[in-house]
Amino acid sequence: MQVFINLPVADLPASKAFFGALGFEFNPQFTSDTGACMVLSEHNFVMLLTREFFATFTPKPRPDAHATTGALYALSVESNAAVDDMLTKGLAAGGREHRAVQDLGFMYSRALEDLDGHVWELFHMDMSAMPDA
Repeated sequence: MQVFINLPVADLPASKAFFGALGFEFNPQFTSDTGACMVLSEHNFVMLLTREFFATFTPKPRPDAHATTGALYALSVESNAAVDDMLTKGLAAGGREHRAVQDLGFMYSRALEDLDGHVWELFHMDMSAMPDA
């Protein structure tokens, strides 16, 4: 199974530059002037779609992600340092830190708002430190 998450963006070139600064690549087969296919992993993708193109997929109004949170997009990375590095790169590329660091011992996370206000939860989970259920 493949997963494609579709997100509306105000400025597609700026969004591509933002996510490119975080280290993401784009699949040129599914990238045009109205959308860009950001590769998360072999089977997981985010389609960054211009607001106008996004609107062709749903009759519902598009919420303003700067004002409301409809979803949180959680991305697992290999270490706490990788969480910090990705957040630092996101801030340098124009993003905002969404909340304070959370360190639960077994899980370390930070949250980054992209240029359109979508919230990306960046986390590392150490299963060996997971408390017994």
